[in-house]
Amino acid sequence: MADQIIGTRIKALRQERGLSQESLAQLFGFKDRQTVSAIETGVRRVTAAELLLAVEKLNAPIDYFTDPFRLDGEGRFSWRQSGVKGPQLAEYERRASRWVGAYRSLAAQLGRRAPLMRRALSLTRLSTFEDAMEVGERFAAELELGEVPAQRLAGAMQDELGILVLMVDAGRGISGAACRLPELDAVLISRGEVEGRRNFDLAHELFHILTWDAMPPKHVEDARDFGGNRAEQLANNFAASVLMPKAALESFGDCGPLEMDELIGRLNAAANELSVTSSALRWRLVALGRLTRARAQAIPESALRNNGRRDEVAPPPALYSRPFMEVIAAAIDRGHISVRRAAVLVGLPIDDLQELFTAHGIDFAIDL
Repeated sequence: MADQIIGTRIKALRQERGLSQESLAQLFGFKDRQTVSAIETGVRRVTAAELLLAVEKLNAPIDYFTDPFRLDGEGRFSWRQSGVKGPQLAEYERRASRWVGAYRSLAAQLGRRAPLMRRALSLTRLSTFEDAMEVGERFAAELELGEVPAQRLAGAMQDELGILVLMVDAGRGISGAACRLPELDAVLISRGEVEGRRNFDLAHELFHILTWDAMPPKHVEDARDFGGNRAEQLANNFAASVLMPKAALESFGDCGPLEMDELIGRLNAAANELSVTSSALRWRLVALGRLTRARAQAIPESALRNNGRRDEVAPPPALYSRPFMEVIAAAIDRGHISVRRAAVLVGLPIDDLQELFTAHGIDFAIDL
């Protein structure tokens, strides 16, 4: 594993610097590029002297090549954000990479294997919005998400699909991200968003995970671009149907006869029951032909804000997730990571790390 990591990191840095394998071979004093190719693919081991040479010639710290918590050359992210500057997003991606990388490395050391096979949706860029909605309905039914799919979605993603879900403090403008590794998928969601928005982002990023090979998402998507590209539009239709399947909307009834105030009240009440936003429910009803577009557009946005709850903001979920924190606890217990390093990893003081275990219902006492 270590040899493969070093080779992958050398390849990533070589490509980042715009060097060919021939150029790197000359830089390292190798006879031919085949030696570089063998190192990059993990066929040939890097000697200690060659590793020090890489540090010197490529001007990178040694932990760049050896730290298993890094994802350089392996992890691919797709961020959903609005107005976040490039350097700020790059720095946050670096932090997020360490969470995902740590989970992957520590879980493997604990004998927790990633799923042997990945699930995928039978959708392409040529698929219609109706196709995406039908697949979303089937997904909710086959994974038995129940009457309120939003409440069981994260658990199903982790338990049934092997996808790591992390609730994070992403900072202003970052909604979430999907992350693809050779052997692991992860979804990060900003826990600072309102509950309905978090759930929609989760289902949206799930779509990207399940269609990554057929429709590789962009590295950065603008959440303000409501038109979006085809993949984003399909993702929104899929997410809406997963969280708001037809069966869950049967009790909503006919919107036609309702006065505006009654319509708004019913939208807000139903959205609260389904743990979605009233705005998302409104457009889901339009897609199903249960509400006209003109009537939907006539609803004041202010009436749907926070699902009609005035000055009532629910507390955010605990940081990260129970599966993530279970791995951290087990890794500390077995000596794979120190308490202090774990605290630095999650960005908390040691006392707060203990509280985080408790918040996730993990019976683990830190022993300093």
